[in-house]
Amino acid sequence: MTYKKITPKELHEKLRNNEKIMILDVRAEEKFNEFHIKESRNLPKTIIFQLDGVKDTQLSLPKDQEIIVTCTTGNSAAKCAAILDTHDYHVTVLDGGLTAWKSFIRSLED
Repeated sequence: MTYKKITPKELHEKLRNNEKIMILDVRAEEKFNEFHIKESRNLPKTIIFQLDGVKDTQLSLPKDQEIIVTCTTGNSAAKCAAILDTHDYHVTVLDGGLTAWKSFIRSLED
């Protein structure tokens, strides 16, 4: 497993600098619709879990850019990142997930 972790602050910097990244939210669609990072795309973890041990993937995810995987706390994101890593995606996990992201964004507003 060779995925990295990124802090909410580091992710915020990347977004501010318009770096070429993709944010992949692996929560269920209902949760995604309630709250998500504006730039993120939803792909529920159930779809990614089906790729475990599968050779070919038909995901329309970019292999040429960093994919930041996120969920509520980071646990599901880590599992998904491990699977995506085996398919040669360049993955990073948002440390602490959206819970940490919300706290960070609130700290900016204070």
